[in-house]
Amino acid sequence: MTIKINRVHPDAQLPVYAHGPLEDAGMDLRSVETVTIAPGQTYAVSTGLSIELPPGYEAQIRPRSGLAFKHSITIPNSPGTIDPSYRGEIKAILHNLGSQPFAIQPGDRIAQMVVAKYEAIQWIEAILTESERGAGGFGSSGVK
Repeated sequence: MTIKINRVHPDAQLPVYAHGPLEDAGMDLRSVETVTIAPGQTYAVSTGLSIELPPGYEAQIRPRSGLAFKHSITIPNSPGTIDPSYRGEIKAILHNLGSQPFAIQPGDRIAQMVVAKYEAIQWIEAILTESERGAGGFGSSGVK
């Protein structure tokens, strides 16, 4: 599949699969700016990229596991969704859950992007079919 992409910043780097598309679902997104995120702070980090997804596809912006594990950096709305009609710059909303400031430099890998197909649905109001679980909520499976 090919998707149109535009560098809206001269230092933007195209998203890449670290180990290739047969081994990785997510492509690395890189920063085009210098920023330090203080503990407890949230910041939308610029990637310098915009994309044109075909109808029926979304781009999901997800945390990098290494940043989460080593520095407590996450994406609070994970996965962030880029809709097919959005043409603005992709930014990764990063939040520092750690106790130390986190510095980002241009070129640093800040997030992953997964392009995924989705199904458009239509609702029909109706009486629902009974199920064994019924209205049982969290923990209703009885597994401890």
